Amino acid sequence: MSIPSFGVGTFRLQGQVVIDSVRTALEVGYRAIDTAQIYGNEADVGQAIGESGVARDQLFVTTKIWTANYAADKLIPSLKDSLAKLRTDHVDLTLIHWPAPGNGVPLTEYMQALAEARAQGLTGQIGISNFNIALTREAIAAVGKEAIATNQIELSPYLQSRQLTAFLKEQGIHVTSYMTLAYGKVLKDPVIADIARRHGATPAQVALAWALGEGYSVIPSSTKRENLAGNLLARDLHLTDEDMARIAALERNGREVSPDGLAPAWD
Repeated sequence: MSIPSFGVGTFRLQGQVVIDSVRTALEVGYRAIDTAQIYGNEADVGQAIGESGVARDQLFVTTKIWTANYAADKLIPSLKDSLAKLRTDHVDLTLIHWPAPGNGVPLTEYMQALAEARAQGLTGQIGISNFNIALTREAIAAVGKEAIATNQIELSPYLQSRQLTAFLKEQGIHVTSYMTLAYGKVLKDPVIADIARRHGATPAQVALAWALGEGYSVIPSSTKRENLAGNLLARDLHLTDEDMARIAALERNGREVSPDGLAPAWD
């Protein structure tokens, strides 16, 4: 099953807030949901899915293994715990959340443990998140590039990471963009606003359509039905070559997320 181009993210949402967000997203047409062990909301996401009435085989659920669970004797048990919280016998995609260089667990160990989780049927696909080129090469050496379904990385009009995305494309590894709206900063950009006006669209739709036009998957989050439904319309917004070129010129290395001890040396 290929990775859906459009999903709903759940970062920083917990309790009834995330239950309502996921339930609303499913109601307005989303069928892919992205969560993670460290978000502390897998049980809430599982509840929302369970109460939604949408069949499990119609959904694509992604979770991410947290750094404390990278060791070979911890990764699979932690994923089984995630499955229990999510009320499912498997997820569709499991990612290593951060490379966390120097955390004491060799990359080869956790990548091979993740591959074993797939072999056991606990996850349909496996992948990585926040990996630079060098670490992606190590992951490829550990499990093979065909095994790595995606690298989920921060990307926005202000952070386009052309070197990394070109490498991933060359390797046949799909790119998933998170923080595509740069915490809302790109929504105030005059270029984005101008493109939005000319298309009768919202700035959020333009930023998301840019990422989709680059071939990336996106996982924006929202707690508002209007925004969840509106974001989904980005799939129908076709930007011109001129629009894409204007957005390409907005690159400013505007990284929003780079936690010490977790992040690699960025390309």
